[in-house]
Amino acid sequence: MSDVPAAPSGFARIFGSLGVPHFASLYASGWVFNMSRWGLAFLGAFVINQETGSPRLVQLTGTVMWGPLLFAGLAGGALSDRFDRRNLVLGLFLTMAPLAALIGALELAGELRAWMIFAAMLLVGFGWVVDMTARRALIFDVVGPERINNAMALETVSVASGLALGSLLAGSVVDVLGVGAAYLAISALVLVAAGLMATVPRRPPAHRGEAEPFLQSVAAGFRSLPGNPTLVSILGVTVTVNLFHFPFFPIVQVIGEGLGASPSQIGALSAATGVGMMLSGMWVATADPHRGRVYVYGPATAMVVMLGFALFQHYVLVLLSLLVAAVGLGFFGSTQGALIMTSVPDTMRGRALGLLSTAIGSLPVGMYALGELAEAIGAHAAVIVFNATGLAVLLLWTWRHPEARRLR
Repeated sequence: MSDVPAAPSGFARIFGSLGVPHFASLYASGWVFNMSRWGLAFLGAFVINQETGSPRLVQLTGTVMWGPLLFAGLAGGALSDRFDRRNLVLGLFLTMAPLAALIGALELAGELRAWMIFAAMLLVGFGWVVDMTARRALIFDVVGPERINNAMALETVSVASGLALGSLLAGSVVDVLGVGAAYLAISALVLVAAGLMATVPRRPPAHRGEAEPFLQSVAAGFRSLPGNPTLVSILGVTVTVNLFHFPFFPIVQVIGEGLGASPSQIGALSAATGVGMMLSGMWVATADPHRGRVYVYGPATAMVVMLGFALFQHYVLVLLSLLVAAVGLGFFGSTQGALIMTSVPDTMRGRALGLLSTAIGSLPVGMYALGELAEAIGAHAAVIVFNATGLAVLLLWTWRHPEARRLR
C-alpha cells in the first residue's frame, strides 16, 4: 500500500504533491535556488553587456553557463544513480554561496574583471548539472510515481517563478545598491536554499549500481537510446527547442538596452519569461492535459510569438510578446521531466535525466551561434532567423518521430 496521500480535488490539485512528507521543504529549497541561479544568469549577462556592449560576449555568458550540461550531463546522472542525492545537492549549495559572495566582494573592491564573470558562470553551469540530475531525481524519490506529473509541473512553476523573481531582484538591487550588493544578496539566498535542503532526510538511491564501473555506467545511458524510440523522440524535441528558441535569454539585455530600458525594466523583460512559464506550469499541474501534445505544440507556439518579440520596437509590446511566448515554453517545460522519468526503468532514472541534461546542452551551442549571428546581422534579425528555423525543424522532427507527441 502506498503511503502517499490521496490527491485533493478541484483547484487544490495544483499543490497536491506538496502534501507528501518532506516534499514541501525540498520544493522550497529548489525554488530559492532557482531564484538564485537565474539571478546569477541575469547579473552575468548584465555586467558583460555594460562592460563590452557586444551581443557576442553577452550570449557567451549563457554559452559558458549552460555548456557543462552538454559535456557533464551523463556523468552527473551516473553520480546521481550512485550517491546520496540530498548530499550532492547540499554540496552544490555550499559551493555556490561563497562563489557568489566572492564575485560580489570583488566588484565592491573594484577588482572584478570580465574573465572572472565567465569563470564564475562556468562553475554555476556545473552546479546546474547537479541540480538537473540529483535534485530532480530526488523529487521522484520523495513523491513517487503517483505524484511525479504534478510534482514536475510544480517544478516548472518553481523554475519559472525563480526566473521572474531572480531577474527582478537582481535588476532592482543593481538599480538601488549596485552589482556587488546584488551578488551578495544571491549568496544569502543560496544559504537559505541549503538550510531548507538540510531538513530533507537522506534518501540514497534504491539502485546504486556499485557493480558497474563509473564510465560504463555513463556509457550505458547512451546505449539505452536505440532501444527506446520514445526517449529519442522526447530528447529530439528538447534539443530543437534549446538549440533554436531558448538562446534568446541573454540577448534580452541587448534588446532591452536598445529600447532605452533601465536595469529594473530589463529585469522585468527577463522576468516575463518566468511569469509566462509559471502560468502554464500551474495550469498543467491542475488540468492534467495530454502531455505529449502540450510538450510539442507549446514550444511551437512560443517560436511563432517570438517573431513579434523581435519585430516590435515598443517596450510594452516586447514585454507582452515575451510573456505569451513563455506560456508556450512553460507547457514544454512542465511536462518534459515527467515524460523522461516515466519512459525509463528505475535503475536508469538518473542517467535518463543526464541524457536530458545533455540534450539541454544544445542550448549553449545555440547561444553561441545566436551571438555570432547577432553580431553580423543584428539582434532582432538573428532572433527571427533562429525561431523560424526552429519551428521548421520541430515540425519535421515530430512528423518523423511522433512518439513524444502521442504520449498521454
